Amino acid sequence: MSSSSRSPLLQALVGLGAFALGCLMAWGAADIPSNAGYGGIGPNALPWLVSVVLMGCGVGLLVQALRGGFTYTGTPGGADRADLPAGAWVAAAVVVNATLIERVGFVLACALCFALAVRGLRLAQGKPGGRWSQALRDLLVGMAIALPVFWMFTKLLGIQLPGLTGTGWI
Repeated sequence: MSSSSRSPLLQALVGLGAFALGCLMAWGAADIPSNAGYGGIGPNALPWLVSVVLMGCGVGLLVQALRGGFTYTGTPGGADRADLPAGAWVAAAVVVNATLIERVGFVLACALCFALAVRGLRLAQGKPGGRWSQALRDLLVGMAIALPVFWMFTKLLGIQLPGLTGTGWI
């Protein structure tokens, strides 16, 4: 069997896998209580949304595969070998986040995770990692992303995330 005749089958399996993953997420979301939070949306709303979107993507991928293959596939890009230093920066970002989230709170841990991961992604593109001013800017952008997420979860959905202070705002 050549790789071209096998490709739609493998693509159909990807679509079925995405649909199955969405079904598993929906099954897990059914166990989350639906008590409405401050904004009238319960903590199970986002898992349900993600599971439904994932199932929809799975169906879309399956339809494309059955019609002859994925519509928008280009030639694979990227380097021939893995960029270990860049990967180490991204892995360190995740480990630092998991280690610090209970100690410094969600916002600062996620901002630091963002700054470290962006440095790794820059290095993977062959760009310089950045100076201290770039690192500070990345940290501030990470905070600008993490703050609304923190407030949405804690104030709107009523899900408590680790905060830096006892006020519930940071």
